[in-house]
Formats: sequence, structure tokens, C-alpha cells
Amino acid sequence: MDGKVVIQEDGPSVVSWGPEGEEEEEIRDRGQWANKMDFVLSMAGEIIGLGNVWRFPYLCYKNGGGAFFIPYSIFFFTCGIPVFFLETALGQYTSQGSITAWKKICPLFEGIGIASVVIEAYLNVYYIIILAWAFFYLFSSFTSQLPWTTCTNFWNTEYCVDFLNCSGSSSSEASNNSTSPVIEFWEKRVLGITTGIHDIGALRWELALCLLLAWIVCYFCIWKGIKTTGKVVYFTATFPYLMLIILLIRGVTLPGAYEGIMYYLKPDLHRLKDPQVWVDAGTQIFFSFAICQGCLTALGSYNKYNNNCYRDCIALCFLNSVTSFVAGFVVFSILGFMAQEQRVPISEVAESGPGLAFIAFPKAVTMMPLSQLWSCLFFIMLIFLGLDSQFVCVECLVTASMDMFPRQLRKSGKRELLILFIAVTCYLIGLLLVTEGGMYVFQLFDYYASSGMCLLFLSFFEVICVSWVYGWSINAWMCPLLDLCHPWENLPDIAFCQHNL
Repeated sequence: MDGKVVIQEDGPSVVSWGPEGEEEEEIRDRGQWANKMDFVLSMAGEIIGLGNVWRFPYLCYKNGGGAFFIPYSIFFFTCGIPVFFLETALGQYTSQGSITAWKKICPLFEGIGIASVVIEAYLNVYYIIILAWAFFYLFSSFTSQLPWTTCTNFWNTEYCVDFLNCSGSSSSEASNNSTSPVIEFWEKRVLGITTGIHDIGALRWELALCLLLAWIVCYFCIWKGIKTTGKVVYFTATFPYLMLIILLIRGVTLPGAYEGIMYYLKPDLHRLKDPQVWVDAGTQIFFSFAICQGCLTALGSYNKYNNNCYRDCIALCFLNSVTSFVAGFVVFSILGFMAQEQRVPISEVAESGPGLAFIAFPKAVTMMPLSQLWSCLFFIMLIFLGLDSQFVCVECLVTASMDMFPRQLRKSGKRELLILFIAVTCYLIGLLLVTEGGMYVFQLFDYYASSGMCLLFLSFFEVICVSWVYGWSINAWMCPLLDLCHPWENLPDIAFCQHNL
């Protein structure tokens, strides 16, 4: 029995995906969130990740400061919230993972679900590499002196110069042919980086062990399903906020913080003429909201059928963007401090991605008192931000697989074996990314595997499928959902759905 319910509207009768009979039993077998907070924190842990800390602030600086909020806000309201809501509702009202949910909507568009799972599989392989790097830096912070502070270590070269001890013209002259100890620690000690992707080099066994540790932590946090994951996220999703607040308080009290924050917020409206600014805003929305990755559908599928996910989605989207905005104050207050200490423009110390997390911030903490403490706090925050997202990445693959093959996989002990298989497979593939040339492979994954353009195209087909192919009965799917949203029942979009569709 399909569990379909006929809904009579002013027009013709339509079909809704209401669970009943055998489908209710299947949902019980799948499991559900114990309460709403488990779901909300799991979603928050997925969408609030490393990109909020190391990508959004840099995009603001790069694309006109405060002016960047204009295209960002437009994409936020016109694309971010609607598609975020669409995917979550899709999972909740079909109680299926990302592949089988689309099969229920329209079998012809099952490829959308497959594409999202492929993207998620790529993320499972390379996203956790960042956690391996963060673990390495965290362990390296437990020393009497941070190893990236001086040029006296065995990995340093004759070109290493401690710029903090240089001043004036001597620093300028040295910088022409020299590198800093923090860069050499990153390139020589951590990565052992080669000259190009053609030279993969040897395995970095310390990184391989850190990667193994990351997978072990991930496995034991999710192996029993959403019942355990929902409890783990109470700590892993909230602890980064504590760290962010501590770093914010420390950052804004540093000398030069005001100049850094002004550099972050000062609007340059002329930049809005550049199409790249709008592309960056759109891709940031899609990537940071985890749109088209299958995660939202997977997590939504464990909701109760009558959960008010409309309210949840709006709250989560605003939480994500506010976190990104606040993270910008943390980043640029510290970058402003660095620029003042080194007597250079902020543009020379502002970086994005791994360069910010593993070069700029480690360099900043060496300039602070109690540098080991601030280093530990920062990398612990990175680890927890990454772990939450990794939990959901794995859960997405597990949910999709178990919903495709319920008879084979929804048995006692099968889930644990499936997660173990995914973890071992992704770990073995990930070893390629912790070789001496692994950074180049990582950049390929980062640029092509789950880039903003991939997500943009996939979301286009999602909207086409729901609004056009399934559009004849869209009121059967959306209107019962919006009936639950009493606080917003008078909003135009609610009224339009209920009375016009």
C-alpha cells in the first residue's frame, strides 16, 4: 500500500503522501527523531560548518565589504530559504532518503537524487581531510612553544625568516625571497607538498593516523542511528558557538581590531557591477545551506509527518547567515591585529579557505599571550564544526542506501556494517589526499566535486521537477504542510498556496 491520501480541494481531487498502514510500520522501522531539538541541532550542525568561518568573511572582503550583503540577501530570500524548505519538506512528507524521495515524486527525475548522493560521496572523501589537518595542528599545540613560531626546526629551510623579528626595510627585503615559519610548517611539516599533481609522493603517515582518528570518532557517533546522533549533536553543535564567542571577545579587544572590522564592513557599491560578485553570493548560499547534497532530505525524512518544518527551515537559515556574519567579526578583528603588528595592509594578511585556517590564524595566535591556549581553542572549534557536517554526510549515504534496499539493510546489525563499509572505503580513498601531493587532489575535489555551479544546476532541475512535472498536484504536497504553519498563516505565500494552487 502506498499510503496515499486523497485531498478534496475546490478543484479536482489530488493525492498526498500521507503515511498509513504498511508505510507507518516502515517509518517505525526507519526511526524518527526523539524530539524537535534533535532535528534542529542536527540540521544546524550540518549547515553551520567551516565555510561560515573561512569562506564567507573572505567573500565579503573580496566582493565589496558591506555591499556583498545586497546580493547575498537577494539569494538568501529568493533561492536559499525556498529550496532549503523544498528539500526538507520532500524528505518529511515522503519519509525517504534523497534517491527514493525523488522516485516517489517522479521516477523520471530519480537522477536528481542520485546526483545529490554522488556529490555527497565526494564530500565524504575530501571534507574529512580538513579534520585530519585540524587534529594535526591541535596535537602540535600541546608544546612549550608552538612549532610554527620559529625557524629553528628540522623542517625549516635557509629561506625561513621570522618576520615578527624583522622591521622596516629589512622585512621588506627579506620577504622577496623568503617564507615565514608558519608557511613552512604548513607546507613542509604538515603537507610535505610536492611541486605538482604529477608527483603524488609518499604517504604522510601522521596525517593518515589523524584521518583514521577522525573516521573512528565519526563512526562511533553515528553507528546506532539518529537516536545516538541526535544526542551527540547537543554538544558538537553548541560547543563551536561557545568557542566563537570566546574568540570574538578576544578578537575585538586586540589592538587593530577596529580597523579590521571596518575593512570587513565598509561597502564598495561599485563592486555590484561585477557579475562575479553575484556568482559568489549565489554559490555561497547554496554551499553553506547544504542545498542539493541530499542531507536536508535525509534529515527531514526522520521528522514526524506533522512537524512544522516551515518554521524550522526559516529559523535555521537565519541562524546560518547570522553565524557567518558574526564569524566575520572574529576573522577580521584578528586579521586587523595581524596587519597592525606586521605594519602591512590588511589585504596582505586576508586569506580564504585552508590558507585562513592553517596559515593566517596560526600566525595570529603566535602574536598573542597564551598562544597555545588560543591555538587549542581555535582548532577544537574547527574540529567540532567539521564533525557535525561529516556526521550528516555519512548519514545521507546510509539513509539513501537503506531506503533503496530496505529488506536487505534494515535488519539488526546491518546499519553498523554499512557505516563501517562507507567509513573504510572513504578512508582508503582519502589516503590519496594525505600524500605529499594530496593537496592538489584536494583542490580538484573542492573546485569540481561540490562546487557552487554543480549545486546551482542541480537545484534548477529540482525546482523544475516539483513545480512543473509534479505541479498538477503540488497543493496536495505543500498545502497540508503549510496548514501547520499557524504563526504565518496570513502571509501571502501561504494564502497563495492554500487558495490558488
